[in-house]
Order: sequence, then C-alpha cells, then structure tokens
Amino acid sequence: MKVHQFEVGDMQNFTYLLEDEDTGEAIVIDPSWDLPDVLQTIERNNMKVKYIINTHYHFDHTIGNDFMVKSTGAKIIQHKESTLKNDMTVSGGDKIKFGNSEVTVFHTPGHSKDSMCLVGDGKIFSGDTLFVGNCGRVDLPGGNARELYHSLFGVVSKMNENFVLYPGHNYGSSISSTIGKEKKTNFVLQPRTEDEFVEFMNSE
Repeated sequence: MKVHQFEVGDMQNFTYLLEDEDTGEAIVIDPSWDLPDVLQTIERNNMKVKYIINTHYHFDHTIGNDFMVKSTGAKIIQHKESTLKNDMTVSGGDKIKFGNSEVTVFHTPGHSKDSMCLVGDGKIFSGDTLFVGNCGRVDLPGGNARELYHSLFGVVSKMNENFVLYPGHNYGSSISSTIGKEKKTNFVLQPRTEDEFVEFMNSE
C-alpha cells in the first residue's frame, strides 16, 4: 500500500491517497483543497479511486467530497455517527478493502463524535484524533475530553509502537511519526488519570 501525502489549503491539512500497487485501486482520505494536485497523481498513476473516506465530519476534511465524487465516481464512506451525506457508513472493527489492500476502522471519538482512525499495512491515519506532538481540540461541537482520553489511551496508544502515524494536519515537527515515538515525546500521551487529562485539555 503506497501512501501519497498532500499538504493542502491554509489550515495545514493533509489529504491522503492510498494506492494498492497490485491492482491500481485507491482510496482518498479527507479531500479538501488543492484537489487538482491529487487528481494529477491519480491520473499519472492510472489509479481507480474506489472510496472517499472522511476521518470526521469537519468541513476542512470533507469540503472536497463532491468534487472528488464528480471526478472519480467513488463512493463516500463515513463513520455511522457522521451527520453528513455519504454512500456507506462504518463502525469500529469494519474493514475497507481496495484491491489487495485494506484498512480497519477504529472509532476514536473525542475531537468529534464520528472521529475514526484507519489502520492498515503498518500505518495509522489518525485524522484529528492524534497529531505529531499534539492532539485534536475538544472545544468544538461534538468534542469531549473524556471520550478523547479513552480513544488515546485505550485505543491508539495500545497499538503496535512501530505503526507509522499519518495525522490530519501538519502541526508537528515532522509530517509523520510512529506510535512509539509519540508515546515518548507527545505531551498529550504522557501518563495521566482521566480526570487529570480532562482538566489538562479543558485548560488549554
């Protein structure tokens, strides 16, 4: 599974294009801005985009959905908690297959009710659940510090430490990391009780 990473727009968003190199099938994660660059890569590599997947419903991760649908004919996949228009919904544990590749859905609410991470081939696409060196905000509609605590410490931090982290924004010191490195260096992943984490997040 080949990862094409695009930094797009004025909010340092990442759009991802995941390519199954055996078959040419692909998925697009969080299309927003600068979509001609993404399309150029799709066309240059003769990819067939099967799905558009949104890690959560916020506009900066979904604003390019309609353009990508018109350009590729792909179906939109979102978590079942999403309030936006989609073709298919998924829940935690579901697998999304494209070509000979697949990603598994992990529901990780906290930044939003429908936040999810996609994991496959030793990689985790974390949306706004976890950034390099930080995590998503909890003061937006649907945000909840207690839910984020359980998503970060009960789900993400228990994953294989060698998994490569691909976040939803370029807010850190590098464009990717690993779960192990983040557990050592990311201040939001340092050991805290749930109450300490909630107080910490709500005081930011």
